[in-house]
Amino acid sequence: MSESLKLNVDRRDGLAIVYTDGYINNQGGEEIAKVAYGLIDEGHKNLLLNLQGTKIVNSIGISILIEIIEKMIEIEGTLAFCCLTPTIDKTFHIMGLAQYAGIYADEPTAISEFTGSA
Repeated sequence: MSESLKLNVDRRDGLAIVYTDGYINNQGGEEIAKVAYGLIDEGHKNLLLNLQGTKIVNSIGISILIEIIEKMIEIEGTLAFCCLTPTIDKTFHIMGLAQYAGIYADEPTAISEFTGSA
């Protein structure tokens, strides 16, 4: 299993989408956090993490995602996830991430939630 996580960012009007490809562990989580905090510094308050390319998230990765959620709450922003595997979806619900971040089955649904609320 590859230790590296590849990230791509799509900046749209009022929304930044981060695409993950790989394992979200401590290193992958830190990469996501670095990108997310950079986007926040650029003024993005709506972040969508598309995890279609991610099959595994470990506990350290989840703890880093929780830190990003806390930062989004602090700046009155919104974080959401889409395209989760059933296992990751269940884990995020059990760990409480779903209480503070939207979880959507697919990207178009998530995007419509962001743009529809404007």
